[in-house]
Amino acid sequence: MLIQFDAKTRQFHLTNRAFSYILGIAENGVPVQVYCGAPLSAGRAYPLLDPIPFAGFSNNDKAIARFEYPAYGSGDFRQSAFSARFSDGGAVAEPRYQSHKICRGKPGIPGLPATYTENEGEAETLELELRDTPSGLTVILYYTMFAGANTLARRARFVNLGNGEVILESAMSLSLDLPDPRWNAVTLTGSWAREFQRDDVPLRPGFQGIASRRGVSGAQTNPALVLRRSGTTGYSGEALGVSLVYSGNFTIDVEVDQWDIARLRAGINPDTFSWSLEPGASFDTPEAILAWSDEGLNGLSSQFHRLYRSRLARGAWRDAGRPVLLNNWEGTYFHFTEPKILAMARAAKDLGIELFVLDDGWFGKRDDDRSSLGDWFPHRGKLPDGVAALARKITAMGLKFGLWIEPEMVSPDSELFRARPDWAVGVPGRERTEQRFQYVLDMGRREIVDHLFEVLSGIIGGADISYIKWDMNRFLTEPYSLSLPPERQGEFFHRYVLGVYDLYARLTRAFPDILFESCSSGGGRFDPGLLAFAPQGWLSDDTDALERLIIQEGASLIYPPSSMGCHVSAVPNHQTGRVAPLHFRAMTAFFGSLGYELDPATLTEAEWEAVKKQIAFYKTRRKTFQYGVFSRLVSPLDTDSRRAAWMVRSPDGDEAIVGVYKILSNPNQKPWRLPLAGLDSAAEYAVTVWEAGGYDETDAALNCGTRGGDELMRAGLLLECTLRNTPKPGDFFSELFLLDKIPLDEE
Repeated sequence: MLIQFDAKTRQFHLTNRAFSYILGIAENGVPVQVYCGAPLSAGRAYPLLDPIPFAGFSNNDKAIARFEYPAYGSGDFRQSAFSARFSDGGAVAEPRYQSHKICRGKPGIPGLPATYTENEGEAETLELELRDTPSGLTVILYYTMFAGANTLARRARFVNLGNGEVILESAMSLSLDLPDPRWNAVTLTGSWAREFQRDDVPLRPGFQGIASRRGVSGAQTNPALVLRRSGTTGYSGEALGVSLVYSGNFTIDVEVDQWDIARLRAGINPDTFSWSLEPGASFDTPEAILAWSDEGLNGLSSQFHRLYRSRLARGAWRDAGRPVLLNNWEGTYFHFTEPKILAMARAAKDLGIELFVLDDGWFGKRDDDRSSLGDWFPHRGKLPDGVAALARKITAMGLKFGLWIEPEMVSPDSELFRARPDWAVGVPGRERTEQRFQYVLDMGRREIVDHLFEVLSGIIGGADISYIKWDMNRFLTEPYSLSLPPERQGEFFHRYVLGVYDLYARLTRAFPDILFESCSSGGGRFDPGLLAFAPQGWLSDDTDALERLIIQEGASLIYPPSSMGCHVSAVPNHQTGRVAPLHFRAMTAFFGSLGYELDPATLTEAEWEAVKKQIAFYKTRRKTFQYGVFSRLVSPLDTDSRRAAWMVRSPDGDEAIVGVYKILSNPNQKPWRLPLAGLDSAAEYAVTVWEAGGYDETDAALNCGTRGGDELMRAGLLLECTLRNTPKPGDFFSELFLLDKIPLDEE
């Protein structure tokens, strides 16, 4: 059993014997937080862990209590898990225990993406029903403990069983009162073209955290927060993380009070939210995933990776090797013709590429970004025979064909906007803010989602399309929906997200064999909510390999390599102007779903042959790169930007790949030992270097051969041992070491 209830102490113990979470019911029926962390023995009660020796709730008791789902207004002055306004104008609620139910498996959430199980033995779920008797508001807290990962899924459902309207003003997915504040908060922040920048600061008294009010999760703040002990490293020490399965406005925050209790919350941002519950109506919060590890940040990441890769992503492409693609965007931008696209596709086929993606500019009259969003019909000046004919010609070459769309947007200069200007988000009587020469369609309106499904289904179903890149290139301003009365405009942002999910769900059901990739000017909406529909996303419009080392490493804190679209682009790089060697660009992009973002016609003969070898090699190790266990060995953020190293090992442990990145060269460098991780200490490995990439002959001579797993994890690779005054390879040099486990009968 994963969930046990002790009736005498009224404690619930959720444990998979690698992680324990304990909550209890106080004498007055309020649920309290007892414990979260390393596994404790099942079948026992833990009364001494209770946060208060309960003697009735005075105000002081409430000030120091650790509540499981704290309400506003009755003596706990910290940030609450929820707040509501009732028909009498009051805002005080204190839901108390009514009943509970423990079931095998995991229920879904109506209208929202969530993790899932494929058989009931994978998880157990606790449903804890609480009721605020005076108002009739019922809160059901859901807890799902997974057997195969140190992860706990949490959410809440609100049901109005009273006679009057209830206005939810905040509704968190998770609240967790930790008994001490001795943690560092690790968050992922940034902006366009520099997403997933890691920030790491100690908790302090007061309130801190991250949030979005942009209508999307945002490149500025990814919906995740990790707490690590000050001594926690990549491979040792305690870490606790929360990740929100949601694509809209959110908050994940921590409040440290005067009693040194640290309250962690995650959910929809209350600054831009309210929701009306008529009698009998219900509201579901998004799901929050809580993960724990005592094996450092890599151990914590592996918990998220395992769950998101196999029990959040779904469909035909969840476990399939993702195709190597060529996207024409940086090769042509808007300036292409059908003959040019066909020439690029033929070259792509000759290079070994498997999928050709036609990006922006194929529809309406779109020759730049000033027009035609919403006009999803072929640009006859570029594609005289249409999309279907182009797809036939490209698939006849032996390639798959993919297409870019941006369905949530409309250009003021478009047939759709001229016909239906009321479909664009805006406040009546006020000027709309135009960004990127476009407005946002009100995805909370059913008729708009129906229109988009019909039009896009016609395009997708009318051509041989294997891949859709779904972009979203601006934030939401002037939030107002013509479909909502004035008193319910606080529902706008959440209804928008629900509409996006509805369209994604309908299209992915209608076209289950298509690989969907999410995008939002790069990583502007790269979150678990979309991962449930699109198993990979475009991390960043910045394709510079050095920048991508930092971006991909930051993203890997939460997201698995299979979710990351990683492309090799032309040099000088279009975002930074940097010129990095081709092997360095490729070895960075290998650690994800590989693609190319360039015009093959610009390659020299030597580059052409190098790209062919890159693609051929990647295909032989594709499953390990995309679905292996990823580890950050050396961070570029921790070494004065001189070095980085990553490692990925196959799920069966038979092979591993180590990427070594020497970013900046310096003279007379002292030797560098790089211990590896996660190998079989009793096994031997054949260590080779990928000779088609860049490599240092001394590094290869010292490290290649038969090596023990214990030796590789303790002594590691020995690098940069050339002491002679010989020419160095210079900046942006990388090496790829391959480790293949030697079967016992070959030893």
